Amino acid sequence: MGFIQDFTKSNLKASNCIMRKILFETHHLYYLPNFFPVIDEFRNRGNYDIQISMPQHINKRERSLFKSACNNFDLSIISAEDEESRIKKILSVKFDIIIVGNVGQLNKIVSDSTLTVMVYHGIGLKQSYYKDIDKRINIRAVESESRYHKLIGGSSERTLALTGFTKLDPLYDLNDNDIQAIKNKVGIKNDLPIILYAPTFYPTSFDNIYQELEFISSEYNIIFKLHNFSWFQDRFKYQSEISRKLESRNENIYLLDSSVFDILPYYKIADVLVSDISSTLFEYLPIDRPIIQVECLKLRLRHKIFNKRFNRKLDLDRMQELDFAYKVEYPSELYRTIVFAIDHPEEMSDLRKDANKYYLYKNDGKASSRLVDEIEKKII
Repeated sequence: MGFIQDFTKSNLKASNCIMRKILFETHHLYYLPNFFPVIDEFRNRGNYDIQISMPQHINKRERSLFKSACNNFDLSIISAEDEESRIKKILSVKFDIIIVGNVGQLNKIVSDSTLTVMVYHGIGLKQSYYKDIDKRINIRAVESESRYHKLIGGSSERTLALTGFTKLDPLYDLNDNDIQAIKNKVGIKNDLPIILYAPTFYPTSFDNIYQELEFISSEYNIIFKLHNFSWFQDRFKYQSEISRKLESRNENIYLLDSSVFDILPYYKIADVLVSDISSTLFEYLPIDRPIIQVECLKLRLRHKIFNKRFNRKLDLDRMQELDFAYKVEYPSELYRTIVFAIDHPEEMSDLRKDANKYYLYKNDGKASSRLVDEIEKKII
């Protein structure tokens, strides 16, 4: 009996020592904050050869920033002159594990033996969360019990892993010195309250409230954190161009530039978050400070005419149950809502705490650890 136990233990130890090859396939720069905590967890456990890659068709400036961020994180990058060559390189490595933030090129880069993991890039109010699925995914990380129960019964049920939201893991490591360093980096030199404005790219509140925010900046510091697409996609670039002008003529407006792909540190310095249908509404919950949801959105003409088509893009059930944020229907309501939120930060705190438990699993900084546990169950 002792021999069998020793043999089993030695075999398990040997399997643990195998160097597993992992690829993180990121379609955009803003997927990295979800991936980096998972990469850290793999590194802490050892015996993993980790590489990362981005499709060649992504904007050249974005790919340059991606390369810089990965070099700073000491990651080996797979790249090529064209997309076909990049895919061939990936296939030649025969990765044991491939982790993605959306389906994207998934079926072109996996082999039959590859374990495929989805760490979805957002948890906002868009239906894409439910549509961006594929039968080739073996594990899908789920950020909350409420979402987990909604997904049960669907075609991807067998793949679900209740982990929490990996992006938020580093939030619990930021201390007071880090917070002051972030303020210094932004350039804030006064003691005025800080409003963090973090809209999505479409449908967006930007067009309807940027002028209101400029007016409000005489009394508050306003940090603009735009969506990645506001910098790199032609039809949304006007948002970053307008924001640059706002920053240039208002001393209390601060625009985080295109190289800032991680919003997490800025949650810690903000007294109030203003957003629309972005994931930031949920990501900010652990901070337990006021959240304002702007509901006056700019729609394309076809979505104004065919409203049902627009509604299909949104998670309407999730929108209707959202009760932890102040709602702003018209731009003229924004100023007084911000004033009230700043003066009464404890208002709605109980609702925010309840929402934090409902929309985010555990919030203990260990989502990445739980995900890697699930992965190792499959490969060991």
